[in-house]
Amino acid sequence: MAWTIEYTETARRGLRRLDRQTARRILDYMDERVALLDDPRRRGQALAGPLGGLWRYRVGGCRVICDVQDQVLRVLVVRVSGRDQVYR
Repeated sequence: MAWTIEYTETARRGLRRLDRQTARRILDYMDERVALLDDPRRRGQALAGPLGGLWRYRVGGCRVICDVQDQVLRVLVVRVSGRDQVYR
């Protein structure tokens, strides 16, 4: 079962702020490792607190914050940033 990966405008802006190699690494990770899983939660980490309900993927020094939407088999990437800034 393949999941669709979609990016919000905030996530796209975050990708543009990263260097090209890191951005490519994140895009490849989401397309090749997360989208092909039966359950994308197996690779991610559930978030708590104000970000409860969202999932985090660690790609190098960056964090990818996602909303896993089971009804439509979609992983919506909400935010992409370095680990020191992504939770602010």
